Amino acid sequence: MLEYQTTLKSRCSLSGIGVHGGKPVSIHFSPADADTGVVFQRIDDAGTGRVIRALASEVAQTDLCTALGDVRGEHVATVEHLMAALLAVGIDNVAIEIDGSEVPVLDGSAAAFVEAFEQVGIATLEVKRRYIRVVKPVRIDNGSSWAEFRPYDGTRFEVEIDFDTPAIGRQALSLDLSAETFRSEIARARTFGFIKDVERLWAAGYALGSSLENSVVIGEDHKVINMEGLRYPDEFVRHKMLDAVGDLALAGARFIGCFRSYRGGHRLNAAALRHLLTDRSAYEIVETTRREQGRRAEMVAVNAPVYAPWMI
Repeated sequence: MLEYQTTLKSRCSLSGIGVHGGKPVSIHFSPADADTGVVFQRIDDAGTGRVIRALASEVAQTDLCTALGDVRGEHVATVEHLMAALLAVGIDNVAIEIDGSEVPVLDGSAAAFVEAFEQVGIATLEVKRRYIRVVKPVRIDNGSSWAEFRPYDGTRFEVEIDFDTPAIGRQALSLDLSAETFRSEIARARTFGFIKDVERLWAAGYALGSSLENSVVIGEDHKVINMEGLRYPDEFVRHKMLDAVGDLALAGARFIGCFRSYRGGHRLNAAALRHLLTDRSAYEIVETTRREQGRRAEMVAVNAPVYAPWMI
């Protein structure tokens, strides 16, 4: 666990299209001061300059993606892949300018974000990083789906999916999250969908920018139609874990614990996070301390303000 907060060493940018809106968009990442967190600002003609904080309290929509802000007004959608990359590589503070309402999908994974951040480098700041440590289990059920947080000495994800198609079936993946495990096991896993759903999604205004260049597509014959095939044999559950990492990054602080889900998605991830943060007995705020020279850093509870930024 890192002791101090971080930010980017310098500015970087990426461009692409939104997977749902299908419109070109550019996004710019700049260093930010300690305790800024992750903040978005629209710089297109529709933007008012209002800062949209990447927090659970700003989640406005979880249908097919996670959107922040006001979906009837100024908002930023499809933030989950970006947020997963920021959390995994260890960036706490960044100011993000975007000239549209949706983060570019790029190749449908988080790999390009990770590469961009690692190219410019990460700077350590002089303010301690605080963590949310899960101290008791909390669980939420929704029909046959469920998600829970449990105490754990580290940050762990255990995700299981079950789709009624032989192309996916039942897949499970468990790992302790670090920059290394995210980069090698999760970052390149792409979003996916079914060709049978395309017309319905288009009619609803979704997936207008989706293509075989940014999505894994399953055909009517239950086979992956992308010519290059899958990047991992179980790419589907890996992408679901990527989404979960990004959705839980909206806690506003890194969590220490284990997140488990079965047949989850953006809506269930958001509900589980709200359930945790609204139960003040389920977690404590901690930071690292070195009590003796040369001794391994320990996590100790600290007094947090009543209206801490990560609270709902």
